[in-house]
Amino acid sequence: MIGAAIIGTVVLLVGLGLWSARRVRGEDSNFVVAGRSLSMPIVAILLLSQVIDSNATVGAADLAAGFGFWAGAVMPIGLAMALLLVGLFVARKVRSMELTSLPGYFRVRFGRTGEVLSAALTVVSFGILMAGNLVALGLMLDYFAGVPYWVAVVVVTVAILGYTMVGGMFASVYTGVFLMVVMAVGFVGLSLWMFLGPGYSAPEGLGVLDVEQMTSPAAGAVVNWATLFALGVGNIVAIDVFQRVSSARSPRTARVAGVVAAVGAVVLCVPLAAVAVSGISVLGDTATDGPILFQLLSGPVPRPIGVLVVSGLLAASLTTVSGILLATSSIVVTNVFGTWRAAAWVVRFGVLRASRWAMVPVAAIAVVVALRVSHTGILLTLTFDLLCASLVAPFLLSLWTRLASTRALVVSTVLGLGLRLVLFVLTPTIYGVENTLLYVPNDVVTVEWDGWTTFLAAGVSLVAYLVAAAADVRGRGEQVPDPGQASPSVSVPMATAARPGEVTVPVLASTSAPAATVARGRRPLPPPATAEA
Repeated sequence: MIGAAIIGTVVLLVGLGLWSARRVRGEDSNFVVAGRSLSMPIVAILLLSQVIDSNATVGAADLAAGFGFWAGAVMPIGLAMALLLVGLFVARKVRSMELTSLPGYFRVRFGRTGEVLSAALTVVSFGILMAGNLVALGLMLDYFAGVPYWVAVVVVTVAILGYTMVGGMFASVYTGVFLMVVMAVGFVGLSLWMFLGPGYSAPEGLGVLDVEQMTSPAAGAVVNWATLFALGVGNIVAIDVFQRVSSARSPRTARVAGVVAAVGAVVLCVPLAAVAVSGISVLGDTATDGPILFQLLSGPVPRPIGVLVVSGLLAASLTTVSGILLATSSIVVTNVFGTWRAAAWVVRFGVLRASRWAMVPVAAIAVVVALRVSHTGILLTLTFDLLCASLVAPFLLSLWTRLASTRALVVSTVLGLGLRLVLFVLTPTIYGVENTLLYVPNDVVTVEWDGWTTFLAAGVSLVAYLVAAAADVRGRGEQVPDPGQASPSVSVPMATAARPGEVTVPVLASTSAPAATVARGRRPLPPPATAEA
């Protein structure tokens, strides 16, 4: 029954995604940010679907069962904290700037160097995050439907590519609404069944009241706090969060949606950690035979609840992967190739067509990572860990202060990310799990470093940016405009479509560059490229 539900959910979501293509109408803004027309409930659902994926559910449940309640609970709590911070301090400013991507913001504040640097980092980081969801999808189809893991990963990726390439952001809207309805009912039903049926219980040291999980390094406190920090801060610069905030009808809509989504993430996902811990006693000796949530759903959990939860998990991962594909393809086309050197080529190929086909190599990279590291929650944390060591400090400080310096961005990214990558390959574990991705055996960096490396790299990035930006701004003696306020701007030329009858769309996202940015020596763009009819 669950296998049939999985197949039916995939078919239904692909159908919804294809049906949503009618809303695109050949316009780039409709494809990327849904025409900036989404209401508060829809934006909240989209933001919620961004955090309630298989990483924050299946992955968190496995961590809770293996390391304790708080090891799993910090994942949804961290993601909810990020949404709360976005809603309170970021959403209004970002939506007011009328941008479509995070690299578009870095272009406004740091010029072309910042745009390319942020584009490269976010595309690679979110390729890892997408891989985590593909892992969950592959495990789900393998466990419930008997499809070999690698076959499931490839087939599901092709299906997601199909409906995202035609539906864009509207595909995420339709699938996201379906996701929230199914998941809310399923998750609440699962929690009620566990607590009112078998009852809550936990092995010694793994329960809700065993706070040494957050206070004692020996019980995993450092790793748990590092997870909370990486997700709670790193997700602020998530490209799909930025894109969904930019799709809101107004700045106030974006702000309220962030707060609502944060509350929803805690209510729906944190109880799953308690369910997982309780499931250890319910399953007995078989608790370690596979993902604990899957074992519960295929065993003692009533079948209707199991069908709803599995369908919701499947929809969550499909929606997240779709959103990442959309955001990364838009970045590749508009922020990497959408320059005066490549604009004519993009126009001749067609902007929408270029955005759609740019999804293919991103998806291919994610498939490779998913086949190499088959662990969901760790890939989620690793994604935002890398962003904490690179883009978080420049983004927040340039958003709320006048410390905007391209030199500081480069220095802080090179030092912070460089240190994090070195420590990554030297540390034998990744957030408590064996480092099977890339590990260089050594006697210097031991298991005890795990978790501290996250704080160390983020701290180096922050200090480097503060020192370099303060020195640079003081040396120039210039005033950098506040991104949250209106400022003189220069228009970015937009190339037009080449073929007769083709809808005219911009190659570059709507990035209104402040005059101060141009004054600092950025090369102005040439007149719009004109293609032959």
